[in-house]
Amino acid sequence: MTSNEDSYYLPELSKWPVIAATALFITLLGVVLWVNGGSLWITGLGLVGMGYMFFGWFGQVIEESMSGKYNAQVDKTFRMGMAWFITSEVFFFFCFFGCLFYLRTISLGWLGGEGTMARSNMLWDDFAAAWPLISLPNGGGGLYAEAKEAMGPMGLPLANTIILLTSGVTLTWSHHGIKHGNRFQQVWGLVLTVLLGVIFLVCQAYEYYHAYQEMGLTLNSGIYGATFYMLTGFHGFHVAMGTLMLFVILVRLLKGHFSNEHHFAFEAVAWYWHFVDVVWLGLYLFVYWL
Repeated sequence: MTSNEDSYYLPELSKWPVIAATALFITLLGVVLWVNGGSLWITGLGLVGMGYMFFGWFGQVIEESMSGKYNAQVDKTFRMGMAWFITSEVFFFFCFFGCLFYLRTISLGWLGGEGTMARSNMLWDDFAAAWPLISLPNGGGGLYAEAKEAMGPMGLPLANTIILLTSGVTLTWSHHGIKHGNRFQQVWGLVLTVLLGVIFLVCQAYEYYHAYQEMGLTLNSGIYGATFYMLTGFHGFHVAMGTLMLFVILVRLLKGHFSNEHHFAFEAVAWYWHFVDVVWLGLYLFVYWL
C-alpha cells in the first residue's frame, strides 16, 4: 500500500508481540530464579530471545518505513504511542519514588516511635530512626548483612551524573545536525552519546562492585540496600536499553535512513533518553544526596 492522506497502513498479523512477551517472561523468570540461588542460563535464554525479537521487529518496521508505507497519520500514531509509553514509564518510576518516600517519611517515623501508629517497641534495642537505615539488629546475621556505610553522592555517582547530562547535550547536538543536514554533527553527536551511555553503565557496574566488596552494601543490607539497588538497578536497565536503541539508530543514520523532514525513530529514542536523564536527576537527589 502506498502512502497517501486517505489510507492508513495496517500490517499483517505478526509473530513479534508473542515472541516479545515470551522472551520477557523467560528473562524475568530467570532473574527471579538466579536471585534465589539458581543458574543464569534461563536468563541468558530469555535475553537471546529478546535480541532475536529486537532484530526481527526493528527490521520489519524499518522495511515498512523505507518502502513508503507510512503517511502523516501513521507518523502521528507513532508519536502518540511513544508519548503514552513514556507516560507509563513515568508512573513506573513514580511508584518507586513513592515507595522510597513512604519508607523514609512515614514508616521510619512510626518505627521510631512517632505518631499514633508508633511501633518502636517491636524493634531492637537502641534503634535509631535515621536514613539511611544501615544498622541492623546484632550487626546483621543470618540472611542479613549490615553495610559498613551508605553510598555517598560524590565520586562515581557525581561522575555518572555529569556523563548522563553530557549525553543529553550530545544527543540534542546530533538532532540539530539532522534538522540542518549537517552529516558530521549528526553522526558524531550520536557516536558520542552511545559512548557516554556505555561509560555510564561501566561506571555503575564498578560502583556496584565497590559497594558489594568494599562497603558491604548488598540487597540483604536491610531496607536501604534493597531500595538502593531497586531504584538504581531499574534505571541502569533503562540506560542499557536506551544505549542499545541509540546504537540501532546510529546504524540507520549511517545507512542514510533519515532526512531532515522524516526522522521520528531518532526523535522517539531521543525522547526516551531525555526521560532517562530526568529520572537520574531524581535518583541522584533522593537516593544519594538526601
